[in-house]
Amino acid sequence: MAESFQNRSFNFLTRRGFLTAAASATLASCTLGRRIGAVGPTMARAGEFGQLDATAPGGIDLFIERKDLLVGGRPGRAIAINGSIPGPVIHMTEGKEALIRVHNLMAESTSLHWHGILLPFNMDGVPGISYPGIGPGETFTYRFPVRQNGTYWYHSHTGLQEQRGHYGQLILKPADPDPVAYDVEHTIVLSDWTFEDPQRVLWKLKTQEGYYNFQRPTLANLDDQMRATGKSLSEVIGKRLAWDRMRMDPTDIADITGATYTYLMNGKAAHENPTFIAKPGQRVRLRIVNASTMTFYDVRIPGLPMTVVQADGQNIKPVETDELRIAVAETYDVIVTLPEDRPYTLFAETMDRSGHARGTLAPRTGMSATVPPQRRRAMLTMADMGMMMHGDMKGMDGNMDGDDMQAIDGKMHGEDAGHQNMPPRSGSELPTHDLPDRIEHGPDQHGPASITMAQTAYRRLDYPGVGLGEDGWRVLTYGQLRALKRPYGRRPPTREFDLHLTGNMHKYIWGFDGKKWTESDLIRLQYGERLRINMINDTMMSHPIHLHGMWMDLYAGGTMDDNPRKHTVTVQPSELLTVDITPDAPGQWAFHCHLLYHMEAGMFRTVAVVRSFAGGPIDAGA
Repeated sequence: MAESFQNRSFNFLTRRGFLTAAASATLASCTLGRRIGAVGPTMARAGEFGQLDATAPGGIDLFIERKDLLVGGRPGRAIAINGSIPGPVIHMTEGKEALIRVHNLMAESTSLHWHGILLPFNMDGVPGISYPGIGPGETFTYRFPVRQNGTYWYHSHTGLQEQRGHYGQLILKPADPDPVAYDVEHTIVLSDWTFEDPQRVLWKLKTQEGYYNFQRPTLANLDDQMRATGKSLSEVIGKRLAWDRMRMDPTDIADITGATYTYLMNGKAAHENPTFIAKPGQRVRLRIVNASTMTFYDVRIPGLPMTVVQADGQNIKPVETDELRIAVAETYDVIVTLPEDRPYTLFAETMDRSGHARGTLAPRTGMSATVPPQRRRAMLTMADMGMMMHGDMKGMDGNMDGDDMQAIDGKMHGEDAGHQNMPPRSGSELPTHDLPDRIEHGPDQHGPASITMAQTAYRRLDYPGVGLGEDGWRVLTYGQLRALKRPYGRRPPTREFDLHLTGNMHKYIWGFDGKKWTESDLIRLQYGERLRINMINDTMMSHPIHLHGMWMDLYAGGTMDDNPRKHTVTVQPSELLTVDITPDAPGQWAFHCHLLYHMEAGMFRTVAVVRSFAGGPIDAGA
């Protein structure tokens, strides 16, 4: 479906032209004793995006180009869609056909993946798996039936292009009356931006561990930690030495931090304060998408409770909360109501506390509310390493002493620190409730991509996440998510296997079962089977895992009637998390961590839906 359009004429700055203009502007500003002024007025700003309807007659056109934009007031080189980052909000209507022509104006290949959308595999937009990609000067036409509704998003699946602004929101309107009542809705797209070359960022991560982590414990902040924890100097030093013996860092929460990132809400930095208009008494639907490459956000509106009504595009039983953590690639819809004629701050603080994005929910433009102070950066505890000492809660508060930590050092890194390499289990129907709450590791032969395995992985469905739950606020957890109605196709699985999430921060290698994508085989699923995957996180970091083309039914402590259905699930450190899937989508699909640099470093698998384990992939066109 690719076609050339080389005869078109497009006008944009070259990189050299931009640098020349920027240098001239800087010189002029120095001469006049003021900030850069020559570039700003003539350069478009990030965050100025439009709205399109892909199911309207004739479809829509998207134009992808390298473009110079002001990001947070600074000139940056972006990959813009229809001239903006984020790209336009694309609307679709359930039951209709989407028609989208994507024109690549760049001198490099690109792609567009429709995240969480059920469609034929050759429309999924993953180069090398579902199609070759969209070459320079080519147009690719996406055409697929819209079989669902809810809030989703789209992004590039080519290299690190997503880091340059190649993403946008999808809103799929239901064919039937919407069970969520609201008066006004607003798009909220959270993301992260760096003025560095993303390839340079990856090189730094691979050559120097913790390159962007400037929040590590040091001699200079010993006194600060003593005051924060109430511990003596010897206790603080003892704990630090114990972490050192395990070759680990309790502040290793985010690979990339505010040291290089500018955090954006709808393409705007915090000081630009995007405003979302709502009148007192109106029910406001906020459609929140985390389109970041690496950043988890903790979202709250001080003074306003939020009622969560949708997770990953799927309706859930309403849950009122004060704060929620949204992982990369997840979406949440929340309802809020302004009780007074005044502004409220929509605050999205990064999980590692190195920065924030924010906007204002207000009855009129030009209003601003108090921005909350940034909270103290979190630190991992032994609970985050799976060290609950034979099922009791010792270590949950991070108070395990140096002797305890030294005692488990051998378990963390020694020859017993593997997992039992069991073959896939199958047979009769598997249980669907009261699943085991832990899994112990056994001996195995992990490769160099796995160095930090805990002795035990636990279910952590009611754990809000590192740094949350100590402020007295209600925090959303997976254990609170319940489907509004029983999702279609639910039945007990008859086969299961364990999948370990593995990593080596020293070498910046990430993978599944100790293997990078280049070292791994296809994961083969039989068409129509009901399958269970037990994900076991052997690393210190949370990983948002996304399966293309089919739903994951998350075991959240409920039943087949009400466990939630998601397209992306967060597996926290040392967590055992279970999903059931029905491979009802013929073809080959991507299965990966949605932390972009983890995926690029190997945390990716190809899933093939096959007729039988003795046969080949199903012909999706048959």
